[in-house]
Amino acid sequence: MDKIISIKNLTISFKNNEVVKNVNLEITKGKTTAIVGESGSGKTLTALSVLKLLPNSAKIKSGEIFFKNKNILSETDKIIQKIRGNKIATIFQEPMTSLNPLHTINKQIEEIIFTHNNINSKKVKKITRDLLNEVGLKDLSERPKVYPYELSGGQRQRVMIAMSIANNPDVLIADEPTTALDVTIQIQILDLLSNLQKKLGMTMLFISHDLSVVKKISDFVYVMKEGKIIESGNNEKIFKNPEHEYTKKLISSNSKKKINLFSQQKEILKIDNLKVWYPIKKGIFKRTIDHVKAINNLSFSLKKGESIGIVGESGSGKTSLILAILKLIKSEGKVLINNRDINQSSQNELLRMRKEIQIVFQDPFSSLSPRMNIEEIILEGLNIHYSNMSKEEEISKLKNVLDNVGLNYFETIEKYPHEFSGGQRQRIAIARALILEPKILVLDEPTSALDITVQNQIIKLLNELQKKLSLSYVFISHDMKVIRSIADKVIVLKNGIVVEENSSDEIFNNPKSKYTKNLIRSVL
Repeated sequence: MDKIISIKNLTISFKNNEVVKNVNLEITKGKTTAIVGESGSGKTLTALSVLKLLPNSAKIKSGEIFFKNKNILSETDKIIQKIRGNKIATIFQEPMTSLNPLHTINKQIEEIIFTHNNINSKKVKKITRDLLNEVGLKDLSERPKVYPYELSGGQRQRVMIAMSIANNPDVLIADEPTTALDVTIQIQILDLLSNLQKKLGMTMLFISHDLSVVKKISDFVYVMKEGKIIESGNNEKIFKNPEHEYTKKLISSNSKKKINLFSQQKEILKIDNLKVWYPIKKGIFKRTIDHVKAINNLSFSLKKGESIGIVGESGSGKTSLILAILKLIKSEGKVLINNRDINQSSQNELLRMRKEIQIVFQDPFSSLSPRMNIEEIILEGLNIHYSNMSKEEEISKLKNVLDNVGLNYFETIEKYPHEFSGGQRQRIAIARALILEPKILVLDEPTSALDITVQNQIIKLLNELQKKLSLSYVFISHDMKVIRSIADKVIVLKNGIVVEENSSDEIFNNPKSKYTKNLIRSVL
């Protein structure tokens, strides 16, 4: 088979630290080659080196990169500029940061066409409309002024794909293009990329840490760890007969199922006919003309030691649900914690009840104050609820909770969040929640910002903590793989309504609704 790109003995370093080490990789024409690995493995740097887009602090120490038998690394900047966005195009992980918020999407697509073609404005506008139609944005193609902030995540990624295929490139580099998207949107984007590849005869280099995505889309797979290629082969060989222990670990961590624990019969949380409606106001006097029904007549119960997984795509009502449970937004209906209605409680009662229900957020970096050290972060809640506690008691509790989440007290307390990895930061966030000894933890997408191996560590930790401390979890996610690993019971939400509710085993082995079946496609 023809090799359109060949990377030979590539080594990249930051000062004296080698982050990509003697990498050899070949990309076959018309096929999809995937590089898979956790953060820091060197996969993105390897891909960026193809277009000489490395950070200023990074240097290529040695190696060659051949594109159509010409060494890109020896070409001038002028020639590379003609290749970027024309012969080799890219799609980045987060479309909102890749698109200019000050320009319409049409203008941004037109710009990439004008850059590489001597063509009149009328023809460019037609090509732009055709491209938007091609990527499934027919409605937007007829609207003259649409800005990125007006679009959903999936729509923005489709715009990025339109830009990337505007000049019919030979090679498309897709760097984690579905990581920031819901599972149903992920499937749509992957199907779109596959269809476009077949139609246009493109070659694709696909970067990801998600094994289920790589399995679905790739022909050939390279597994990277700590800057080295540790295993490579075709899709079937890697997923059915992996040789390296790290590859086996990645694949096994992708399909772990929770062994259901015996949950006590005591009901600790009960939601009864919960409604969260947001008013739609119009006119000079801002009269309410309708409502957005984020949550509509939702009911469920949670027992002591049980985990409920709440799953659904963006806009399904997951976030509104947890905000209502914590009484951070107004809602109607009953939210009973140990038979006390949080919606009928006074401010003093509410403060006492909040010790019993704590939250762990999606992004540990943004949820931890960068100005506070770890000791101050974890003890903040304790100081609010137990102001008379002695320093000795505080230190004892702090040591105990850090030990529970697998962190060393002496190596942790004086450091700041930026000094830790993503997985360590999420352990700190869990410790902050546990210091008050809550009965219920609300976990809002706590693993979505983490690599699959780190995800697995956090899921394992949560399951161990649940068993040890008899915790109950309300676990919010759009990732069915994660839900399968932690939930005893699953509630599937769509447009604020329960589509399906059942035990985890029943949901995954015998889903009733078409919507649930589509969500599960990402796991199987």
